[in-house]
Amino acid sequence: MDLQQKIRTLPTSPGCYLYKNAEGEVIYVGKAKNLRTRVRSYFLQASQANAKTGTLMREAVDLDYITVANEHEALALENNLIKQRKPRFNILLRDDKTYPYIKLTMSDRFPKVFVTRRLRKDGSAYFGPYFPGNLAHRLVDLIHRSFLIPSCKVDLSRYHPRACLQYYIKRCLGPCVEGLTTPEEYRQTIRDVQLFLEGRPGELEQRLTERMQEAAALERYELAARLRDQLTTVHQMLDKQRIATTDNEDADVFGFHYENEMLAVNLFHMRSGKIVDRRDFFWEDLPEFLEASSEEGEEVESVVREQTHIASATESLTSFEPDPACAAPEIGEGAPLMQHTALSEPGAAFSPGAFFSALLKQLYLDQGYVPRSILVPVDFPDRALLAEMLGERTGHRIEILAPQRGEKRSLVDLVGQNAKQSYDQRFRVLLPSQKAIVESLQDALTLEEPPRRIECFDISHIQGAETVASMVVWEDGAMKKSDYRKFQVRTVTGVDDFASMREIVQRRYKRLLEEKKPFPSLILIDGGLGQLHAAADALNELGVTLQPLASIAKREEIIYIYGQESDPVVLDRRSPVLHLIQKIRDESHRFAISYHRKRREMRDRDSELLSIPGVGPRTRQRLLEHFGSVRAIRQAAEKTPDALTAVVSGSTAEKIRNYFVTEDTAGADTLTVLP
Repeated sequence: MDLQQKIRTLPTSPGCYLYKNAEGEVIYVGKAKNLRTRVRSYFLQASQANAKTGTLMREAVDLDYITVANEHEALALENNLIKQRKPRFNILLRDDKTYPYIKLTMSDRFPKVFVTRRLRKDGSAYFGPYFPGNLAHRLVDLIHRSFLIPSCKVDLSRYHPRACLQYYIKRCLGPCVEGLTTPEEYRQTIRDVQLFLEGRPGELEQRLTERMQEAAALERYELAARLRDQLTTVHQMLDKQRIATTDNEDADVFGFHYENEMLAVNLFHMRSGKIVDRRDFFWEDLPEFLEASSEEGEEVESVVREQTHIASATESLTSFEPDPACAAPEIGEGAPLMQHTALSEPGAAFSPGAFFSALLKQLYLDQGYVPRSILVPVDFPDRALLAEMLGERTGHRIEILAPQRGEKRSLVDLVGQNAKQSYDQRFRVLLPSQKAIVESLQDALTLEEPPRRIECFDISHIQGAETVASMVVWEDGAMKKSDYRKFQVRTVTGVDDFASMREIVQRRYKRLLEEKKPFPSLILIDGGLGQLHAAADALNELGVTLQPLASIAKREEIIYIYGQESDPVVLDRRSPVLHLIQKIRDESHRFAISYHRKRREMRDRDSELLSIPGVGPRTRQRLLEHFGSVRAIRQAAEKTPDALTAVVSGSTAEKIRNYFVTEDTAGADTLTVLP
C-alpha cells in the first residue's frame, strides 16, 4: 500500500502521525484533531509549493499513526514521541543546562541527600528547581553540616568497619558503622530535612523544640545542643532561600534572535518579581521543516519577521548579568521596544510561532513546577490548549501570554535584546570571560563552588612497556607548569590502565594527606568509566569521599561525573567549557607521551651499551655522562679511539670500538645493490 492509499484509510479521530523515510526512520511527528484531514493537507499543491514542505514530502515514503481520545492526549503524545525518536524535521530541544533539584533517596535504608539535574521515578523525593543553580549546593552543604545527613558516595546498604573523617569532625551521623546511630534517630532527622526542604518552618520548629527539651530532660546535652543549632539554622536560612514558589509574580520570559538560519533563545526566570536566573538555547542546524502547521487542511504559512537590528540597544546590554539579590529593572511604558529579529536569506522561512509551540511543549510538559505566567514574543495556534493542559497537570491556572504592549511587552523585548547578545557571543566567536567559563564549568559539572584548581591524570605505554603517568595542573585560568608531575608505574605489569590509574591517584593524594596540603577543586581523569572508577577506588581507600571527580572519554568527548555516571554530561562542540576541559586533557596527554618517549629512549640506549662485553651499569653511566649519547660514543670509537681511553681502560675501549665496527660491517653486508 503506497502513501496515498494509506492516507485514505486514516481515521478522522485525534492522534499523532509519524512520517518515515526509506530507511524506516521517523523524520517528522505531528498531532491533529482529525488525522485524515491533517495528513491530506500535506499533499495540497499550495503546501508542496513551499520548498521545505516539499523536502519533507519527497523523503517521506511511509506513515504511521496513533489515535487518542482527545486533543490534550495528542499534544502530550506528540511531545513524548519527539523526545524519543528525535525526528530530523521537528524542532529538538538541545540544551546543556538544566536547573538542579535536591534529591532525598527515600528508598534507601539510610537515605542520603545530594544535588541532581534529572528527575527519575526511583522512589526518591525531589525538591526544586532552585534558582540560581548554586543555591541547591549551598542547601545540601547546610543539610550536611547542620542535620548531619551524608552526601558522600559510601555504600550504606551494608555496614563498614570504620567511619570516614566526616563522622569524626561531626558532619555525619555515621550510618556506615553499626552502633553510631540508630535507624529511629536517623529517620527522625530525615523527616526534619523533608520539612526544611518543603518550607514548613512551623512544624519543623515545633518538632525540633520538643526533641531538644526531651534530650535536655534526659541529660543528653550534646544532642540538645545539636538540635538547638538546627533551630538557629532554620531561622536564618528560611528568609534567605529562594525556591521556585507559586506566587502570582513568578514568570518565565522568552526572547529570541534568528539570523542566517541560526537561532538564539533566552529564557529569564522571574521569581517574586525579581530576575533570579537566565537560560540560553542555541540552534545552528535548524530542521528544514519550520513552517507553521495549521490544522484542518489550511495552507501552510511562512512568517518572516521584519528585519530589524538595533545595535545601540544591544551594546548597552553587553555586560548584563541578572543579580538574584537585586530587583528586576523597572520597565515602563516609555521603554524602547525592540522587535525580535528574524534575519535570513531571501526565500528561507522561519516561523517563530511554530518554533515556540514546539519549544514550550518540550520544556514544560514533563516538569513538576511551572510558573503561573509564561511570556512569549509571538502567538501560536495551540497556546490556549497548552496552557489548559499545563494547568490540569499542575493543579493551578497557567497563563501563556504573547503581550503586544505595556510593561510585559517591554520585558519580553528586554529578553530579546539579551538573546541578540547571546547570538553574537555564540555564533560570532566573541569569547566569554574567564570568569563566565569557570562559572559555566561549575554549573555543567555540578560543583559546589567555581573551580580554582584542576589536576588531570593520563596513562601512557606501548603494550604495557614503560608505563608512565602524568599530572598537569590548571589553576586560576592558566596551566601551572611548575606543579606538573610525572610518575613511573611501579606495581603494575602488562596492559592494565585501570590498575595504573589507581596506583598513581593513590600515591598522589596519599602524599597530599601526609603533607596536609589542600586537594584540588576537581580531579579530571583522561579516560572512560573504568579509569574513573579506578581513581574513585583509590580515593575511597584513603578515606576521601567528597572529592569532586570526573573523566572525559576520548572520541565521544562525554564527561562522566563520579556518582552521576548514569547521567553523563554532553556539551556542545562549540562550548567554551568543553574547549577548556579538552585543553587540560590534551596537555596531560602531551606530557604523558613526552615522558614515555623519554623513558623508551633511555631504555633503548641503555640496552645497547649493556650488550657490549665488559660494559656494565657503572661503565655505561660514565660513558653517557662523558659523551652525552650513544651516537657520540659511536663516533668517538670510529674516528678518535683514544678518546674512549679517557673514560675506560684500553681493553674496554678496544671492545667498544670492535663492537661498533662489527655492527657497521654487518649492516653494510645486508645492503642489496639493485641493477
